[in-house]
Amino acid sequence: MKRYLRRCTAFVAAACALGGGAARATTDGFEPARAPYAFSFPRDHAAHDAYRTEWWYYTGHVRTADGRRFGYELTFFRIGLAPGDPKPAATQSRWRGNQLFPAHFALTDERGKTFFHVERFSREALGMGRASDRTLDIASLDWTLRGTPTGRSDYERMVMHAAEDTPSGRNAIDFVQMPEKKPAVHGRGGVSRKSSCASCASHYYSYTRLHTTGTLVYHGTPLAVDGLSWMDHEFGSSELDPKQSGWDWFAIQLDDRRELMLYDLREKDGSLTPESSGSLVEPDGSVKYLPRASFTAEATGRWKSPHTGGTYPSGWHVRVPGENVDVTLAPTVLDQELADTSSGVSYWEGAVDVFDARGTSRGVGYVELTGYAGTVAI
Repeated sequence: MKRYLRRCTAFVAAACALGGGAARATTDGFEPARAPYAFSFPRDHAAHDAYRTEWWYYTGHVRTADGRRFGYELTFFRIGLAPGDPKPAATQSRWRGNQLFPAHFALTDERGKTFFHVERFSREALGMGRASDRTLDIASLDWTLRGTPTGRSDYERMVMHAAEDTPSGRNAIDFVQMPEKKPAVHGRGGVSRKSSCASCASHYYSYTRLHTTGTLVYHGTPLAVDGLSWMDHEFGSSELDPKQSGWDWFAIQLDDRRELMLYDLREKDGSLTPESSGSLVEPDGSVKYLPRASFTAEATGRWKSPHTGGTYPSGWHVRVPGENVDVTLAPTVLDQELADTSSGVSYWEGAVDVFDARGTSRGVGYVELTGYAGTVAI
């Protein structure tokens, strides 16, 4: 997803360039992510206009009453164009705007082995896009995400909508997300580092276990679904270093109610960025920081895209020896490449199943892979 790891997806990296703020090791007047940073909720669910880039990223697995399974993604991005530029006043032109709001929506039909994805790109001008800096209230045209407090500290009930008409009928989601754990803060001191440069960092937290309910419309047919989702919210101003070529990101939800977030950032010389890291979230919601030396994520196969010619890892053996984690990840559908996007940058992001050494199901996850169908533009 610009995820500058998950969360400057490759698509948004290009969008940053379009907005005049290409991702690089400088903040150009925007606020860098600095430690220490003390997260405060519900405040930090809202937008942070002092930072150049931000995203609210949802991935999940849902199923119908008869067991039909779908993966889905819905992501909203906010890109600032000018640091310190105030929001347009009511008396100013409605064409004025200082924010961009790209978004993407994807569905994985596991039974049909098909993958649908669509992107959009809206501006603040004319009210086409918005992200409140007071509460969780985001829109890119008619796609929306809103939050309301649940009465439990740190928890937020979230309602989302996205829809796209296709030749075979409408695809849409109308979901309610209820957190089962408090937000998990990644990194150290409230900062997730992406490289050694001073500004190569972000503020990053996740809801790692969301109970998802609602309606999925697939090719015009409405389906009541129930499932499990993951939400990332990340904000910063210059997360990547020019020497980096891409990343592999893993979100794993184990049946024992633990979750893993892991990322490997790759250098252009083929090595891994030492700041690559992860988090283990315990059943009680407590978070353990995982330095790169504490885990391995080895590809077990390869898949060549018929769309871009890029060759991606496909299937992984993930181990965290100190935490008794030894699992394999298998894509539910091989072709989950977001190809030929409006940004001209393609990447793979898709649903995976999680198994133990005996092949027994142990959970679900999502994996994002960038830089395999061309270097990520930074």
